[in-house]
Amino acid sequence: MESTAHLRYIRMSPRKISTVAALVRGKPVEAALNILKFTPRAASAPVAKLIKSAVANATDKSKGQVDVDTLYVKTISVDQAPTQRRYMPRAMGRATRINKKSSHVHVVLAEAKK
Repeated sequence: MESTAHLRYIRMSPRKISTVAALVRGKPVEAALNILKFTPRAASAPVAKLIKSAVANATDKSKGQVDVDTLYVKTISVDQAPTQRRYMPRAMGRATRINKKSSHVHVVLAEAKK
């Protein structure tokens, strides 16, 4: 049984989130949440919330029949979302473009084989 959750349009660059996502890929859910709890990165809080959402989806989808202790992070992927473009005034009447990147994060939880 698999459970998915998606976090879309998060205002953080994909490069920053993917370093955090790599820490929990393939780990059991409990270990992944402990790792994220003690990771001093801004992206760890949204990723932890996403994994908790996927666990809730798993229990809801299976009507409580799934064992939460056997769930692990099967896949977690980070994709680039639309970039907001802003301009900052510079010297001599010029302007510099500032790209405010955003991300989509997708997680799939699965039950470990017994």
